[in-house]
Amino acid sequence: MINRILIRIRVIQIVYAWYQNQNKDLKQVEKELLLGLQKSYDLYFYFLLLMIELTDLYEKRVNTKLNKFLPTQEDLNPKMQLINNQFISQLRNNKMFAAYLADRPMSWDSNTTFVRNMLNSILESDTYQEYIKIEKPTYKEDKDFWRKAFKSFIHRNEELDEILEDESIFWNDDIEIVQSFVHKTIKRFNKAEGENQPLLPMFNDNEDREYAVKLLNETLVNGQKFREQITHHAENWDFERIAFMDVIIMQVAMAELYAFPTIPISVTLNEYIDLAKAYSTPKSSIFINGILDAVVTEFKKDKTILKK
Repeated sequence: MINRILIRIRVIQIVYAWYQNQNKDLKQVEKELLLGLQKSYDLYFYFLLLMIELTDLYEKRVNTKLNKFLPTQEDLNPKMQLINNQFISQLRNNKMFAAYLADRPMSWDSNTTFVRNMLNSILESDTYQEYIKIEKPTYKEDKDFWRKAFKSFIHRNEELDEILEDESIFWNDDIEIVQSFVHKTIKRFNKAEGENQPLLPMFNDNEDREYAVKLLNETLVNGQKFREQITHHAENWDFERIAFMDVIIMQVAMAELYAFPTIPISVTLNEYIDLAKAYSTPKSSIFINGILDAVVTEFKKDKTILKK
């Protein structure tokens, strides 16, 4: 689940902090990187848990109405589609989900008002009204309801984004990416898998974890040489006047160019130019593109430059 985009973002953040702090313990910084990536994976489970929390809150409302002193006919005949939703039942009983929450407990208890308001919005929506018209929804219809609800009410929810950013500094840049993985997970659920339905792993394989650690190490260990190259190619620019974030982005990009020859150069350039658009000044992407193009030209001529 932790893809290369998330890894690059986290490495840039860690390298930025490295030059701001006095602590230069590389092993400690590696631990901080892996902790940040673990927090991204926590967010994946936090979103999955939210759908269960919404379902549980609705069930509590139904039970409260049933136990009223003078319940109405509507109270006595509640809509049960949400409570009986087969997708939610499968997620709740999922072995991987239960094991992760047992190891890293989490809940939405500190955001009950938000959860309550979100449930109200869902119950008032056309998506829900169409869903409860189905007397006995199939597994696919149950899953499709939550796929639509997640996309409509959780994905790109500004209030939710603010809550998550306040809860963890690690989540500020992860939310939309992780939400896309949750949406993918919902679509991949298969009734036949039952409680053994695979969820997305933290890393697709050991190669991605090794990529993260190596990218960080190469960026910091060879930082001075990378900065010398930046200075060399930044004609008519005083190094001290180059935006600090631009330097960090170029430094990480250069580490990837030199340390990971199997990654196409065009992929590396495009990824870091996009990151510059998101994390630095409006003109940074043009400047960084020019410097990295010059670095690549030199790199193609002499791949031993780091050994000099």
